[in-house]
Amino acid sequence: MGALPVLAFPAPSLWWFAYVALVPWMLLIRTAPTGRRAAFDGWWGGFGFMLAMHHWLLPNLHVFTFVIAALLGALWAPWGWLVRRMLGGAPSQGRVAAALVVVPSGWLAIELVRSWQGLGGPWGVLGASQWQVGAGLRLASVGGVWLLSFLVVVLNVGVAVLVAVRRARVPAVAGLVATAAVASAAWAYAPRPDTENRVRIALVQPGVVGGTDSAERRFDREEQLTRELAGQDAGLIVWGESSVGFDLGDRPDLARRLTALSRETGAPILVNVDARRSDKPGIYKSSVLIGPDGPTGDRYDKMRLVPFGEYIPARSLLGWATSVGKAAGEDRRQGTEQVVMDAGNGLRIGPMVCFESAFPDMSRHLAEDGADVLLAQSSTSTFQRTWAPGQHASLAALRAAETGRPMVHATLTGVSAVYGPDGEPAGPRLGTDTAAAQVYEIPLAHGTTPYVRFGDWTLYAALLVLVVWGVTEVARFRRGPRGPLVPPVRTAHGWPARPGR
Repeated sequence: MGALPVLAFPAPSLWWFAYVALVPWMLLIRTAPTGRRAAFDGWWGGFGFMLAMHHWLLPNLHVFTFVIAALLGALWAPWGWLVRRMLGGAPSQGRVAAALVVVPSGWLAIELVRSWQGLGGPWGVLGASQWQVGAGLRLASVGGVWLLSFLVVVLNVGVAVLVAVRRARVPAVAGLVATAAVASAAWAYAPRPDTENRVRIALVQPGVVGGTDSAERRFDREEQLTRELAGQDAGLIVWGESSVGFDLGDRPDLARRLTALSRETGAPILVNVDARRSDKPGIYKSSVLIGPDGPTGDRYDKMRLVPFGEYIPARSLLGWATSVGKAAGEDRRQGTEQVVMDAGNGLRIGPMVCFESAFPDMSRHLAEDGADVLLAQSSTSTFQRTWAPGQHASLAALRAAETGRPMVHATLTGVSAVYGPDGEPAGPRLGTDTAAAQVYEIPLAHGTTPYVRFGDWTLYAALLVLVVWGVTEVARFRRGPRGPLVPPVRTAHGWPARPGR
């Protein structure tokens, strides 16, 4: 049976675990007697990874969680074959040196494929485990979360070789030293965010609100908490996802109350409307900016929806998921473009909704378009007291570091958090079940990070490495037959008996 790596990074003290968590998995795969068995070990480990990362979906999707984990886990089957091909048996020093580049590139190819929205998006990318590591956040500004994933896998490959391949320890150490030198140079020369001005942004988190009239009661509580911000000189007030459960065109009374709150607090309010639109068919999740004179006309409709939570892919085939879990009964409608809003006093904000903060390209494009502050309005109220709220909030630290722009993560029930342009916390977190209105003084940064300027160059480099390696393998195969790759360490029926048994 294959390995089951648990890389969900729920606790602040476990970020270091990702440094070596892949080693047992790779040690198992490299001993596979056949490529088919190695692919199976890769699939089994991928299944365990996906199930551990998304286990908090079990109460909602039930058995379908296992189906999703099994399907996504299949992405690691080719990677398992690749690990055996590069590290199996007694690999040469040259093959080990190549493995330090090829195996991490294969991992990045998997993360690229599963980052497609239709497969659930880039939730739980390996590099995200480093969101509390200052050096890692600095490197994220150079190559994004993808560079962190690559470096973590390089380290795991090097440790696996040091443990199991005695004759190749020299190139393994040399490769690790070279990787450390390159990473250190990137860290040293990565531009630091140039902070000058500051802005005061307030988060309103109403906490858990139940009952059949929860939308009305939530609005009342948010209104009450927002009034506490009067006189605190906030430049912007942010409510969480689905903070308004009615279209403001159908409920002008709510629009008037929000307008009055903006006047009373002296700040525009960014709310999130989750309702059927009055001006077009369908249900949208929309970030709407309210000023002292009413809605400003700035509106962002969520573009990347949560599979099964907000829509069912291929509903005609998978609609049965609604009968076994809390899948979307009706598909939400998608927006068509990102929006940068003018919040007054020269402050430009880039809103995202819910798990859109998991997509590095969305925050990067907002930074390119001139956003001073990135915003994510989320809920996670369904997943209280699980890993989900903490995992979600941690993504804001990475997005801030990648773009050199502060990021606000505002939720209904927690965890809410704010991070400065270097990815470091800019104030206290608001935990789950907490009802509060909190003001944060956030430094604004200028300039452009290498990641914003050059984009996903790490992914492109990894794909190039795989292409070059593939061409080399084909050329070697065409040169003629060769002997077996390596003598198997593990037989098809298990581990060989020890001498004397």
